[in-house]
Amino acid sequence: MPIFFIILITVYLGGNTYIFYRGMQALSGLPCGIKISLAVLFWLATLSIVGTMLTRNIKMPVFLSHTMYEVGTGWLIFTLYMVLFLLAFDLLRLCRVPFNYGFILSLIFTVVLLGYGYYNYRHPKTNTINIALDKPLAGDAKPVKIVAVSDLHLGNGTGKTALKRYVKMINEQNPDLILIAGDLIDNSVVPLYTEKMMEELSELRAPLGVYMVPGNHEYISGIKASARFIQDTPIQLLRDSVVTLPNGIQLIGRDDRSNTARRSLQELMTGIDKSKPIILLDHQPYKLTESEAAGVDLQFSGHTHRGQVWPMNWVTDYIYEQSHGYRQWGNSHIYVSSGLSLWGPPFRIGTESDMAVFHLSTKK
Repeated sequence: MPIFFIILITVYLGGNTYIFYRGMQALSGLPCGIKISLAVLFWLATLSIVGTMLTRNIKMPVFLSHTMYEVGTGWLIFTLYMVLFLLAFDLLRLCRVPFNYGFILSLIFTVVLLGYGYYNYRHPKTNTINIALDKPLAGDAKPVKIVAVSDLHLGNGTGKTALKRYVKMINEQNPDLILIAGDLIDNSVVPLYTEKMMEELSELRAPLGVYMVPGNHEYISGIKASARFIQDTPIQLLRDSVVTLPNGIQLIGRDDRSNTARRSLQELMTGIDKSKPIILLDHQPYKLTESEAAGVDLQFSGHTHRGQVWPMNWVTDYIYEQSHGYRQWGNSHIYVSSGLSLWGPPFRIGTESDMAVFHLSTKK
């Protein structure tokens, strides 16, 4: 893992050095004082991601922490697309295609693309899936409406204002049950307490309850601190545990893979009545064939974000058996959310933020 981060940092700094060099070439006619000022601003923006990570557990004014976080993480995507556009224009020059405005056009294209990505991120999609099971709900129980979300990443990136929008979006569906497939918290609980986000989370309404499982970011934030924060909300945290709802649905909540001692799915299935509906919450969508073989009726996962931005979606599509969306595996229905919000840069390019609404009923 350290080697991966060393490579990542090297590539990031190398990309910014390339952008800086090409920028100084393009701005060579400007006065020296302006070029020095722009250079200072450029490297402050480049290195702001380091400051963001180092201060994640330090309480500071909300405006300052949000600004540092958005500049620091947003610069990652700015770097990605600036480098791609600059390389494209430099390749044209190598092919002897005359071009004198490569840097300026790269900057314009990148800013426009990021503007689109921000708009796309701010408008998550609601995906409705109707699932009719061969298994009966208890008694004459009605079909169940389940709202399922993942990867809100509450913190310096997704603040209280955004959370208020998400809670309103969820409650407008009038769900019977709300499920959260991990990464509710981003990198630290400090900004959640600073903005009193438990107040907004306490507005979630569902007669059958609100349940969630940890994601890897609950462990990054400190699983004990994350669990203490969740206790101040109506959300019930499931860690390798099973809950049977009044309508007979058996809800299995797996701990995240970050816990190397978590129980296996086979262990969690012990004592499960397979004649009744089974829903599995598991943050990371690995080994989906195991869910099918175990007799899980509906699995809801997140984690992948589907890469958030192109071309990272190609990577997640390659790594995961199912990197996003709905798919039926035999008798198992599996949905992998791209995330209602996202980690870090507030952009969705080539992917969508989403919320799933399941209408769970019994076949007649």
